[in-house]
Amino acid sequence: MRVQSLLSSSVLLATAAAWNTDVHNQVGFMAEKFLSPYTTSILAKILEPEYQGSIGRAAAWADAYAHTAEGRFSYQWHWIDSSDNPPQLCNTYYNRDCTKGGCVVSAIANQTEILKGCIAAAKSGELSGGKNLTCSYALKWVAHFLGDVSQPLHASGIAAGGNFFNVTFGGKATELHAVWDGEIIYADSKVPRFSNTSLDPWMNGLVSRIRKDDFFEPTASWLDCADPSTPVQCALSWARDTNQWNCDYVYSQVFNGTDLLTSGYAEGAYPIVELQISKGALRLATWLNKLVYGDYKKDRQVILRTNPSWVGGPSKGA
Repeated sequence: MRVQSLLSSSVLLATAAAWNTDVHNQVGFMAEKFLSPYTTSILAKILEPEYQGSIGRAAAWADAYAHTAEGRFSYQWHWIDSSDNPPQLCNTYYNRDCTKGGCVVSAIANQTEILKGCIAAAKSGELSGGKNLTCSYALKWVAHFLGDVSQPLHASGIAAGGNFFNVTFGGKATELHAVWDGEIIYADSKVPRFSNTSLDPWMNGLVSRIRKDDFFEPTASWLDCADPSTPVQCALSWARDTNQWNCDYVYSQVFNGTDLLTSGYAEGAYPIVELQISKGALRLATWLNKLVYGDYKKDRQVILRTNPSWVGGPSKGA
């Protein structure tokens, strides 16, 4: 199957989303289970008081902010427009696929660099109570984007990340992106919606499986790149890892108007979303622990350019 999209990111602004907001919250709550007490205490100084020191409570902020006039500039930071031809070919390249206004890879890298200084200020006592919004925003973006980069259709430029690929799920007309954002997860968990204030029991089950290394990919491999001194390299490796699911499963079959909930498609995707959510949570916790403890090389990785994009992409190679 060949699906191509030359849709602009201005069109995406009206339609695209990430994991659903409650799923983002849950990724953050899962990550908290792997943070050290010291890391948790430092991050609490960076967040505004309304989040009660919880990156789980803050993890969905970036979606709402991107839909405001003030935050519109950050909208396309939530994905990378991989130039694919699934199921035959899937790949992701930074200088080809990261468009002029940025992408999830550059956003993770840039906000990580900002967060390093914020953590240093919090550790020294110069920052507390979430009084520096640049710092709070950086932490909230990092918490969100490490979730985004684990969702397969946030590493795909096809049909605007599946937003214009119409499907049926549970008897309702929808689009493929929405199916992967939440519908498959809700069907798998049998939970209509997750809490935005605490870890759901089903998600806690994923935490237990992470601890037991109970996935079809070893958890150690999820952290093959986890050095905050090379944020572009790591974020790109995560995007590439995620992107492969577009060939291996997301677009691997002919849909022909079938209901994806009852055709077997959703059931086949259950272990994939369980894996990807868990990857996002463990990577986020590991990333934040390393940042707080200074467990990385201190040489800054400077990001000078995020384009050119692929010729068929939103910036048309500019």
